[in-house]
Amino acid sequence: MFTRATSKEEAIRGAAVAVLPVGSFEQHGAHLPLATDTIVAEVISERLAANYGLFRLPPLTMSCSHEHEGFVGTVSISAATLNAVISDIRASLRRSGISKLVLVNGHGGNYVLSNIAQEANVSGRSVALFPGRADVRVARDAARMVTTAEEDMHGGEWETSLLLHACPEVVRPEYRTADFEATERPHLHLVGISGYTESGIIGKPSLATAEKGRLALESLAVSFGPLLRAVEG
Repeated sequence: MFTRATSKEEAIRGAAVAVLPVGSFEQHGAHLPLATDTIVAEVISERLAANYGLFRLPPLTMSCSHEHEGFVGTVSISAATLNAVISDIRASLRRSGISKLVLVNGHGGNYVLSNIAQEANVSGRSVALFPGRADVRVARDAARMVTTAEEDMHGGEWETSLLLHACPEVVRPEYRTADFEATERPHLHLVGISGYTESGIIGKPSLATAEKGRLALESLAVSFGPLLRAVEG
C-alpha cells in the first residue's frame, strides 16, 4: 500500500500538494486489525493521489488513541507529539517546494488535526483536513449504508465495508456476529470506549459489504475535488 514512486518520478510529476494519511494503531474488536484506521486513511489517500496528481506520503501509523487504552495492542502518542511530527513534515515539504498539505484522517480521536489546520491557515491556505463529516455522510448515503455515523462509531458498517473492498484478507469472519449498539455515550472522554462496550465494537459490521466500501470510496474521491480547489486557491 505504500507509494513506490522514485525521487525522479516525483520530480517529473511536480505535484504542488502533498497528501498525508493519518491512521492509528488501536483495537477494532475481534474482526478488524489494529491497523484499520491506517489502512482506511491510506486507501483514501491512494485514490486521491491517483485521481488528482498529489504527492503521496507514507502514513502516520500511530496517533491519539487514548480512549481505547486498556485493550491489548492499542498504542498512542500525545496530541503534542502528533502536532510536532506534522509540523516537521510541513517544514520539510516546504523546503522541497510543496507548501500545501492534505491530512487524510482515519481516526476519529485525532481532534488535534482540526487545530493544526486552523492555526496553519491563519497566514494563508496551506493545510486541509479530509474527510469532513459532510463528506462521510454523503459517502454513506451513496453506499446505501443502513447505519448513521453516530450509530456506527467503531469497527462497524463503514470501516468493515472499506476493508472488505480494499483488503478483504484482513477481515476476520467474526464481523458477521460482532454487532453492538451503544448510541448513547455521554462520558466517552471520561471513561473511554470500554465504558460502553466490552468487545470494542460500536456499530453493525454484519451489514458491511465490499460493494458498500467501493461506493463509499468513489464518493469520497468526488467530494474531495472542491476542497482541493479551495486549498489550491
